[in-house]
Amino acid sequence: MNTSTKPIGQAGGDAIQSIFGRTKVVIGVVHLAALPGAPRHDGETVEAIYRRGLDDARAYLAGGCDGVIVENHGDVPFAKPDDIGHETSAHMAVVADRIRRELGRPIGVNVLANAAIPALAVASAAGASFIRVNQWANAYIANEGFIEGEAARAMRYRAHLRAKGIKIFADAHVKHGAHAIVADRPVEEQVKDLVFFDADAIIATGQRTGHAADLGYIRTIKEAAGLPTLVGSGVTPDNVNDILGIVDGVIVASSLKYDGVWWNQVEPARVTAFIDGIRR
Repeated sequence: MNTSTKPIGQAGGDAIQSIFGRTKVVIGVVHLAALPGAPRHDGETVEAIYRRGLDDARAYLAGGCDGVIVENHGDVPFAKPDDIGHETSAHMAVVADRIRRELGRPIGVNVLANAAIPALAVASAAGASFIRVNQWANAYIANEGFIEGEAARAMRYRAHLRAKGIKIFADAHVKHGAHAIVADRPVEEQVKDLVFFDADAIIATGQRTGHAADLGYIRTIKEAAGLPTLVGSGVTPDNVNDILGIVDGVIVASSLKYDGVWWNQVEPARVTAFIDGIRR
């Protein structure tokens, strides 16, 4: 007889509280420059790439962010999960480990596009606390083509690594894609699918990088999830307090970069002003 008190499909505990020791967190995104093997890599040395990643992480954390997520956002155009080379995982593991060791704060990993298994490998090697997965359940049409949910493969791989402490932050109705495949099912039902497949936290986004989601839409996802929820795009000094009035954290990058452009480096003064605005 099953005597567990944990409901089937419900992740245990509050992932944000357990990782950061608080809620209402701000997580900065370290957008790595194009890594070796990516089309836009122009021969820049790996040390220069690592140094830029560390500089961005320092700027986020010195300005008051609670943690960072390391992402290969420079590897445009993104490959599908099974086409991502081992070199991507290797370089990401090195820079993520350097960030964690130097700064001593929680870090996450996102390997684009939707590469949950490489992300888990990087997180395990680098001591990261969580990974972000854009399509955890169901399927959608992305810039990269048809993308399927990675939950089944990824959870088995996480068990294989004996890495159950690495939390899963899963996007709901993820940006940069069309959801016609599941359009007959409400967003609330798609969120519940993420919960059923043991996500630990849910991420709401707008339509693209830097696009703000409607507050009503964010509230719908938060209420459907019953799990810690974050907003992962379009967070600015003007809307962050309204957003944090609904959810448990934000993932922010573009609005904290020089000129507000995602591929630029983090501007320390913007980070400080952003965090001060929240504290006020």
